[in-house]
Amino acid sequence: MADTLEDVRPLFELRGRNYIVTGGAQGIGFACTRAICEMGGNVAVFDIQEKPVPEFDGLAAKFGTRTLYVRTDVTKEDSIRAAFDRALAEFGSIHGCVPAAGIAIDKPFLEQTWDEFTRIQDINVRGTFFVVQMIAREMVKQKTGGSFVLLASQSAHIALPGYRMAAYNASKGGVLMLSKALAVELAPHGIRVNTISPGFVDSEMTRTVRELKSKREGEQMWLAPPNQRLSNQSDLTGAVVYLLSDAARHTTAADIQITGGLHAGTIDGLISYEAK
Repeated sequence: MADTLEDVRPLFELRGRNYIVTGGAQGIGFACTRAICEMGGNVAVFDIQEKPVPEFDGLAAKFGTRTLYVRTDVTKEDSIRAAFDRALAEFGSIHGCVPAAGIAIDKPFLEQTWDEFTRIQDINVRGTFFVVQMIAREMVKQKTGGSFVLLASQSAHIALPGYRMAAYNASKGGVLMLSKALAVELAPHGIRVNTISPGFVDSEMTRTVRELKSKREGEQMWLAPPNQRLSNQSDLTGAVVYLLSDAARHTTAADIQITGGLHAGTIDGLISYEAK
């Protein structure tokens, strides 16, 4: 007898679940926060910014969910602990996390400094590691399972000419491998760990890099993906919702590359680069 098929739409619902998003005050992190709320989830945002974008304040009323903002420095263990304790006290349980806090620097490898490298690793890798560890400990204690969606990057997979971000590439490669290790180790507890790997995203962080690069290379690099455009934040949120939800209950240690096809190839002859 064939298995009875389930309705698909309810599997994507996040109602009644509680999530933490780091770096959720703006950019990709806020887009993920908004998407989780839209699907019914409650969200605590941890971010170093004094306050989130104005739209954050209306999410709870708009989607009938609960939100919490905690100013947090993910490079400080005490700050993470205090933020986590507030979120747990507010929500009572945690079902998942999107650690989206991250920084980048566009600078030749031979000129990148010890302090610049250390700060990138502190935020992108160590911050992710210990936020996930803290939440995973609670999930194991709760015995409810859950889902993590880490932010890797095209930079964890490929290195493009003229894209001088060796420290960032190293950090995102670390995040990608961390997700696989945690997916294996945490699977017995019903905890799934996956990543998304965005390509060039039109965000505040990439906009600064883009302005600098465009003076040297024009728009060639940014139009390199086969889709011939930058990603926007809404291109990413569907994958995040999927990976957090029961629709992905048998998906772990996976990476979804959202690059407009850049990970498969570039438009022939579009990228030119003259070493300086």
